[in-house]
Amino acid sequence: MPSSPSDGPEYDLVVIGAGAAGLAGAVNAAELDLSVALLDAAAQPGGQFYRHPAPALGATRPEALHHDWSAFAELRRRLVDSDVTYLAGHHVWTVVRAEPSTDRWEVHAVTGADGNGERPVRVRARAVLLATGAYERQLPFPGWTLPGVVGAGGAQAMVKSGLVLPGRRVVVAGSGPLLPAVAASLATAGARVPAVVEASGYLGYARHPRALATNVHKTAEAAVHGATLLRHRVRLRTRSAVTQVHGDDRVAAVTVSRLDRDWRPVPGTGRRIACDALAVGHGLVPQLELATGLGCATRRTQDGSCALDLDADQQTSVLGVWAAGETGGVGGVRLARVEGELAGLAIAARLRERPALTAGGRARTLRRRRDRMRAFAAVMAAAHAPGPGWSRWLDDATDVCRCEEVTAGRIREAVADYGARDARTVKLLTRAGMGWCQGRMCGTAVACLAGEGQGAQLPPSPERRPLAVPVRLEMLGALAETAARETPPAKAPEPPP
Repeated sequence: MPSSPSDGPEYDLVVIGAGAAGLAGAVNAAELDLSVALLDAAAQPGGQFYRHPAPALGATRPEALHHDWSAFAELRRRLVDSDVTYLAGHHVWTVVRAEPSTDRWEVHAVTGADGNGERPVRVRARAVLLATGAYERQLPFPGWTLPGVVGAGGAQAMVKSGLVLPGRRVVVAGSGPLLPAVAASLATAGARVPAVVEASGYLGYARHPRALATNVHKTAEAAVHGATLLRHRVRLRTRSAVTQVHGDDRVAAVTVSRLDRDWRPVPGTGRRIACDALAVGHGLVPQLELATGLGCATRRTQDGSCALDLDADQQTSVLGVWAAGETGGVGGVRLARVEGELAGLAIAARLRERPALTAGGRARTLRRRRDRMRAFAAVMAAAHAPGPGWSRWLDDATDVCRCEEVTAGRIREAVADYGARDARTVKLLTRAGMGWCQGRMCGTAVACLAGEGQGAQLPPSPERRPLAVPVRLEMLGALAETAARETPPAKAPEPPP
């Protein structure tokens, strides 16, 4: 039986997520004299973008795997020099008010590499900053469950943190600005990349010259990745997609087809490319489970996903809860750092009752930079938004929900024969999205297939979930026991005179 939840001191601020946004928010708040706890599931700070090898691997130059490493090194230095309590290996599963109608929060976490530690943890604070990042959006296709098919971000993580390649000959496919970066990383690390297959085009950027002109660093990043791909003779194929994977016990080849403007495969255009691995991803989706569990309002982004609706100082619709980084819409690491800095400033202004902090020149500069980069993020999301015809890639035998092995045919049956019009109804009829990943892998695909029904609406905002990550029942039991001990006994009624 696990021990009771471990309590430390109460903090001014608890930050969830030690990526660029969380690090920036934590150190900035600490430098403004707030007591800060920073919780993260990983063993090292940096998040998904600044993944780096474990010390045991003996990497001598981890910065060679990244661009903009100096910015992370500076954040890490500020973290070391600060009084921030950094809690690595902590998987936060819920955030609740300490008591109804109070401004105190309780953050509950489990420890261990996979959240299987024996010690539940409870951290209390006056404010919460959510910097939980994003996860990859996957659109299924025949053969995508074969060994050798990995997420595009997953392939990059293998290189950055494990110093290994997913294969010797790797096709990179999907949509979004992550693809050239992944292909460049793989090629630099020694993989042969025969093609980068982009389902969208890049003309959408050209329609917004102002956003390009005010975000020169994005153009520079694209030029660096493009030069790397040219040097390694990597072919870029736009308006195309991998529509089938071939192989028996592992990837042996992929079929790449041309797409029309709605992402429907053009008949007769399929071409086979030999490879032993496929890195595929169709952009990123904000990770909102903790935020929606608190009731934070969301908004629809240009690519159809949901992000948090934030005010000018990064506060959510729930008083006392702020957010920064990809939770407010996917925009890249520089935007995440700026939003983290701004959130730390705003939280210090609120808790220390120093409104001048958010009225001063530094805050105004951060807001201008944030707004400029947010405008580019909107252009990026619109340029790579999935087209409605992508489901034409699927035959009825294709698994859509991998955890529960629910095929496209069963989902289509639920829509056509049983009247399902949204992802929730499809889930109830087929179990799609009820597996270990809780719909993170299949949620977009299920919602799109449900949307093919007549009269279907856009997918609803993310559901509120009591658990953001899997938690063992004995951990919940320990929490209940602690709550029972801390609850004062009811006062007996006084006898009548």
